[in-house]
Amino acid sequence: MIKTDILIIGAGPTGLFAVFEAGLLKLKCHLIDSLPMAGGQCAEIYPKKPIYDIPSHPEIMAGDLIKNLEQQIAPFQPGYTLGESAVSIEKTEDEQFIVTTDQGTQHQAPVVAIAGGLGTFEPRKPPLENLKKFENQGVNYIVKDPEFFRDKKVVIAGGGDSALDWTIFLENVAESVTLVHRRNEFRGALDSVEKVQVLKNEKRIKLITHAEVTALKGSEKLEQLTVTQQGTTIDLKCDHFIPLFGLTPKLGPIAKWGLKIEKNAIVVDNSLDYQTNIPGIYAIGDVNTYPGKLKLILCGFHEATLMCQSAFKRIYPDKRNVLKYTTVSGINGFDGSQKQAAKSTIKSIE
Repeated sequence: MIKTDILIIGAGPTGLFAVFEAGLLKLKCHLIDSLPMAGGQCAEIYPKKPIYDIPSHPEIMAGDLIKNLEQQIAPFQPGYTLGESAVSIEKTEDEQFIVTTDQGTQHQAPVVAIAGGLGTFEPRKPPLENLKKFENQGVNYIVKDPEFFRDKKVVIAGGGDSALDWTIFLENVAESVTLVHRRNEFRGALDSVEKVQVLKNEKRIKLITHAEVTALKGSEKLEQLTVTQQGTTIDLKCDHFIPLFGLTPKLGPIAKWGLKIEKNAIVVDNSLDYQTNIPGIYAIGDVNTYPGKLKLILCGFHEATLMCQSAFKRIYPDKRNVLKYTTVSGINGFDGSQKQAAKSTIKSIE
């Protein structure tokens, strides 16, 4: 039995940052994740994708963000159960939760924080007759390493942020990039839409709207595809076709834990601490929902912070927690000279 203060289900950015906030409160964390490594989608699906809305980082690769978070939480020595999925939960008479994985590993904690992102997911696939034949032979649903597409002819389909972002990024990598979208309007960030338009005007990419990919051709590997635009067909030579129509998320076994669910997300109380309808179980990050919810990593960081403050009160109801800035208190693993330097900085500012 693995025992800890806060058991975090999901080792993505939000789950990792929760370890840091808990560590500042002297709370120990253990993380469970079905993936064989920490980092969630940032590590598994798009480690080389740039992220632009992390404070103090004008641009940071998703994989680098995970490395930074792991370095940040290292002083708190979190435990990990990786490559296993949480499948069941039960509550004991002494207000403890026991979570068991699909491999039979048991964990005990007074607080459980579900930070499972979108949960388990599958890409939404276009209805093309011979799609399966070319999967991993030219059809790719995710971009793990942009260098894989170096000097290749790439066609991307989609109208959301992922399609726009990868069109912009791969323009500097691939021999050619074509973006195909069913509409003339895009669902992504306005800044990204404007960048794609500039690339099109400068003839650095091809943009085909009011169109969709209707056929894939090739012997063993993808060699060509057909785009249908308002009744007219266009044949394009193509090494890689990347359909980015989003993911179909599933909560998996967590959906059967008695939690209140809306549209495949866990309902939480955002007026205080992101607790679910079951006291002691929290949900933070993309896995939760509440009025005004935004599925952004930075929002998950905020939710993790308030969750940890609430968890401390639940675990130590008779203790008073005084909020201290890290510039004054430091963190576990800092030596005395570092703490003193931080204090001196504060005094000079004052």
